[in-house]
Amino acid sequence: MKWTQLVNPLDNIALSALVAVAPILFIFWALIIRRMKGYKASLLTLLLALLLAIFVYNMPVYLAVMSAVHGALYGLFPICWIIIGAVFLYNITVQSGQFEIIKSFMASVTTDRRLQALLIAFSFGAFLEGAAGMGAPVAITAAMLVGLGFNPLYAAGICLISNTAPVAFGAVGTPIIIAAQVSDLPDMAISQMVGRTLPILSVVVPLYLVVIMAGFRKSMEVLPAILVSGISFAFFQWLTANYLGPMLPDVIAGLASIICLTVLLRYWKPKANWRFQEEPPQTIETSRRYSAGQVLRAWSPFLMMTIMIIAWGLQPVRDALNFVGQLKFYVPGLQDGLLKADGSPLVIKPFDLNYLSNSGTALLLTGIISLPLVGMSFREGAKVYLMTLNQLKFPIITVASVVGFAFVANNSGMSITMAMVLASTGVLFPFFSPMLGWLGVFLTGSDTSSNALFCKLQHTSATAIGIDPVVTVAANASGGVTGKMISPQSIAVGAASVGLVGQESAIFRFTVKHSFIMLFVICVITMLQAYVITWIIPAYQVVETAAKTVATDLTTGFAYLLLLTAVMLMLALMVYLLNRRQTKDSVATLNS
Repeated sequence: MKWTQLVNPLDNIALSALVAVAPILFIFWALIIRRMKGYKASLLTLLLALLLAIFVYNMPVYLAVMSAVHGALYGLFPICWIIIGAVFLYNITVQSGQFEIIKSFMASVTTDRRLQALLIAFSFGAFLEGAAGMGAPVAITAAMLVGLGFNPLYAAGICLISNTAPVAFGAVGTPIIIAAQVSDLPDMAISQMVGRTLPILSVVVPLYLVVIMAGFRKSMEVLPAILVSGISFAFFQWLTANYLGPMLPDVIAGLASIICLTVLLRYWKPKANWRFQEEPPQTIETSRRYSAGQVLRAWSPFLMMTIMIIAWGLQPVRDALNFVGQLKFYVPGLQDGLLKADGSPLVIKPFDLNYLSNSGTALLLTGIISLPLVGMSFREGAKVYLMTLNQLKFPIITVASVVGFAFVANNSGMSITMAMVLASTGVLFPFFSPMLGWLGVFLTGSDTSSNALFCKLQHTSATAIGIDPVVTVAANASGGVTGKMISPQSIAVGAASVGLVGQESAIFRFTVKHSFIMLFVICVITMLQAYVITWIIPAYQVVETAAKTVATDLTTGFAYLLLLTAVMLMLALMVYLLNRRQTKDSVATLNS
């Protein structure tokens, strides 16, 4: 069966574009006006897209359905597989009680509210975004700030604004990975492009936060801390995104910012502590001191995660793991079954079930290895994993549905119809492209979902006006981060975590102007990247060279895996010995 895409099925590009954009308008209406649950809105959007593809674009039913299946498979693997692994690892630290040590350790570093906001809302929140995402950073950091005595409205608002800088690389790089899958661009190229945009925002956000809290004059009193926090984060975000890939920028940059700021505060303090005029009582214990072994034990799952993800990102390791376990197949009927409007074949990539080399597997293995280190049995770990699956069942449906819709829109020609209209904005399109990402995150609460919705559209529109598509695809992810703070889902999480349920409108009013200010900055940066500072665009190849398996890499890959095993064992042994020594010291103290 062969079918040729229709770009203008109604012989009127305006009407055709209105039909093509109908699923996006529907999800807007369902989420904002009807306040429908995300998974229901996503499923209905997919259904509407299928109906339009079949009855308006004349796409054969079989091809339309299999396009949706193809997209849903990509949503489940690797996207959801990575999210499940990340949240499972985070849940292990919570259920084992180790996360309480992390929270107390973070809160005990300083009593100044300005510095606590930098350390917890910005640096620690970014680390959590990279490790887990899915609303966890705002929920955890906002609750921590309220426990320290922050005004609940400021705690929620500050954490939502802080969450802008890391969102594009959240949940171990999931938004960038899905952007690459949808747009057919290399994930490394998108990572590099985003990594040359967001660090500018990352430098500014710490100052922005403190000015919101205490005003400009009081901000200057802690300028050294602001500079150390922002510059260290921005530098490591840029370095990791450009040279390691999209999976670890938040984790490494967040850890680096925490360490740099903590070291600074050991040798420098502001002249006077600053607090809010009226504060609720503090509920988090900050006077208790933990040993180095206890702190290392609490952080060990995340340290191991960082090591594992770095190892899994090395090409020789990927080749070795793919040699042992990988399955590629084409979705029946799609290969050679779809033709572009000009009659040329539409390239359909095979579904790659790289179940060993996928980063979600690295996260799962990290969680399993971490169980004995944090004092949990494997039976308890299995219960936590089942709890994680139950916790994520609706987000999994949402992601699979949204990616399924994206594939239907791309294969049917709806994306090209919308792109033709957007391309009519001509040279101004790069300025508007971040707004699509902002809109997508505002609607769905997820940069991943936004990228699934719009990245193919960004690619096609950029190609139509003659600019490098990696600029606008990356702009979709970068612009999306500025919509996170006003997304209804994010605001609901923030309100619930600080006890302001029913007062979501107050949080929205707190954050909305900051969302537009940051969006405007990203729009200007994207315009400059497209036409003025074009040297900043990374060089890349659209055709994946990784498909060529080099036999000589296998030996190197297996050697790296042996080295990884040795490093993990050494770290586990260090945690064990430090905690054993701590236990002996505690027993000796009790006996005396």
